[in-house]
Amino acid sequence: MTQAGQGRSFLFVLGSAREGGNTETLAREAAAQLPSGVEQNWLRLSELPLPAFEDLRHADGRPRPEPQGNERTLLDATLAATDLVIASPLYWYNLSATTKLYLDYWAGWLDLPEARFRDRMRGRTLWTITTTSYGDDVPARPMLSTLRFTADFLGMHWGGSLVGHGIRPGDIQGSPALTAAKSFFGTASA
Repeated sequence: MTQAGQGRSFLFVLGSAREGGNTETLAREAAAQLPSGVEQNWLRLSELPLPAFEDLRHADGRPRPEPQGNERTLLDATLAATDLVIASPLYWYNLSATTKLYLDYWAGWLDLPEARFRDRMRGRTLWTITTTSYGDDVPARPMLSTLRFTADFLGMHWGGSLVGHGIRPGDIQGSPALTAAKSFFGTASA
């Protein structure tokens, strides 16, 4: 790892249906602690809509089209990052719909030979930040497992998860999770 985070590039993928919610608050607090030499790129999935994912793996030789528009923006940003932070509130025990759709596109990017997606993702770090309306972390386990399995599948490092608790925007203020956010990326600057 480089000195004081030099050469690191964090992509924060915001998957909430609301701007400025508890999950984003946690992500921004964690990011504020990163050293100044660490690049940060923030993408809000609601501002980069994707069409429904079409699985073409067995489509009689029909090639996956070259990514364009929002898909190209997301692919390029994903491949440019050393660290990917999935910041998605817990919706029905898993990722938000926009975040799940983004990950579905990863399956398509695996089929783009020129992207070399699997090779280029290997060794990067995947982190997750979420909030849940429950008082404990148990309901978040399916979501956290999804992301850990994703990291394992692609040979990525698992950076960890930060789980906050709150229902309404602002509920995260003064919480233990907001305090924990201050050291969440501590290993990123080592």
